[in-house]
Amino acid sequence: MFAHLKSAILAGAMTAALFAGTADAKTVMKLGHLANEQNSWHLASLKFAEEVKKRTNGEVEIQVFPNDTLGKEVDLIKGMQFGTVDFTISGESMQNWTPYASLLAVPYAIRDLDHLQKVVDGPVGQKIAEEIQKSVRVIPLTYFARGPRELTSNRPIKSPADLQGLKMRVSNVPLHVVFWNAVGAKATPMAFSEVFTGLQSHVIDAQENPLALIRSASFNEVQKYVNLTDHVRSWIYLVVSERNFNKLTKEQQEAIRESAKIAQAYERELFTKTDAEDRAALEKAGMEFVTVDKEAFAKAGQDAVSKALGDQLRPLYEQILSTK
Repeated sequence: MFAHLKSAILAGAMTAALFAGTADAKTVMKLGHLANEQNSWHLASLKFAEEVKKRTNGEVEIQVFPNDTLGKEVDLIKGMQFGTVDFTISGESMQNWTPYASLLAVPYAIRDLDHLQKVVDGPVGQKIAEEIQKSVRVIPLTYFARGPRELTSNRPIKSPADLQGLKMRVSNVPLHVVFWNAVGAKATPMAFSEVFTGLQSHVIDAQENPLALIRSASFNEVQKYVNLTDHVRSWIYLVVSERNFNKLTKEQQEAIRESAKIAQAYERELFTKTDAEDRAALEKAGMEFVTVDKEAFAKAGQDAVSKALGDQLRPLYEQILSTK
């Protein structure tokens, strides 16, 4: 009798422990990106993780990995497709899977922040997001506006004529390679994490990025001029692995979507505030800002851009240009 009672007590204890473990179990998810700890993308990622934890009562924990520490952008996307990575921040690099992603960053297509918002929230943005989910198997949760991309160099660049022979790093986006080759540079695709040493060792002479990344990557240590080309005004998505997102409960999915919108609003505040601060900091660090003939750059690359987009994307490109 005592043996049976002991067994029953032991079984009950084990069952209680099992249910306690289930109740305390949490899903740990990983978010990797290329920016450093001071960048608004990273701060927004931390805000996103904080909101998800709060809205799921700790059931979902998101760990954030800046500085490419979880892997380079393209590798992270591949990991998301296999389910080994959960989130990243990505944009036109997804053109490696779908041509529609190239529309996130077409040279001289977006005029300003207001125009950008109308495009992303409108039918063009919806079509791009749908194509990304279908082809890349990641789900765009929200987007962050990006500061205009500027060209840095060690000689002033005022017109396309000044680009001749300039070896410049561009992101691994075919449309960007086409544009910069068309306006006279020698475009060299390179991972962001390799750009500083590439400039330092003169493998490349120049690079192009928004001021926030120019500052956070300390390019002022290896570049003298910021040439205000404003050649790309674009956006970038916070994306989640479709495979892993579908494993979550509907309540957890909704919490993640709500948290992403909060992170977007938070990032926009930071973006607006820090754009002027970034320029001031770079000027203080010794960089000189150069006024550029933007119209000449746009004209020099227009035919090449239109041809590169092709018949499939050109109607959407024209829709972007005509959005008021």
